[in-house]
Amino acid sequence: MSLELKITSDGSHTLYVPELNEHYHSIHGSIQESRHIFIDAGFNALTRNQKEIKILEIGFGTGLNALLTLQECSTKNSIVSYYGIEAHPLFPEIYSQLNYVSFLKQEGSENYFRMLHESAWEKQIKISENFYLTKIHRDLREYTPPVNEFDLIYFDAFGPDVQPELWSVEIFEKLYKSLKTGGILTTYSCKGNVKRALKSAGFLIEKLPGPPGKREIIRSLKNKQG
Repeated sequence: MSLELKITSDGSHTLYVPELNEHYHSIHGSIQESRHIFIDAGFNALTRNQKEIKILEIGFGTGLNALLTLQECSTKNSIVSYYGIEAHPLFPEIYSQLNYVSFLKQEGSENYFRMLHESAWEKQIKISENFYLTKIHRDLREYTPPVNEFDLIYFDAFGPDVQPELWSVEIFEKLYKSLKTGGILTTYSCKGNVKRALKSAGFLIEKLPGPPGKREIIRSLKNKQG
């Protein structure tokens, strides 16, 4: 799969996949989008009431969501156990070009970003005092996460037009089961078929204002045991 480095509207990088005509992050601003959808609507919503959080990310990709979460948990003094699923890890010659750390003021960000990508797969690695990473090299369709395990899911797969098989009721059902009661799933897509699939899986749907270039995003809640 060939990848092209692109600059987005906020100056941060995204990756473009010509064969899919798809970007890893929004062309309207990679960092802006990730903070809005996953940090503000997801992580910060949970850390108002709890300090220890277990996160599952669908599509580890560039490592941007993990890096921003690491920065945020250090600021809030939260403890995060972070699990990232990725079927196609980036090669060093790709992730080493990404410019995300230049936008972060946190000391050690460059080293943290390198560790996120270089850490071994399938085992828990301590990245910082507040952040523990487990990367899972798997296709989501072949992975069943443990039941009632996670507080928060970042659903950041390629879009439903490109990978419809990852936005199915069956996928969302097993993610629903993997969340603790009161857990939430955040994602960037607000398409009708995505909302219907989430509702069919048992989620309560909340539409929130989107970042630049996107009118709405979805935050989904698991409000009962199951």
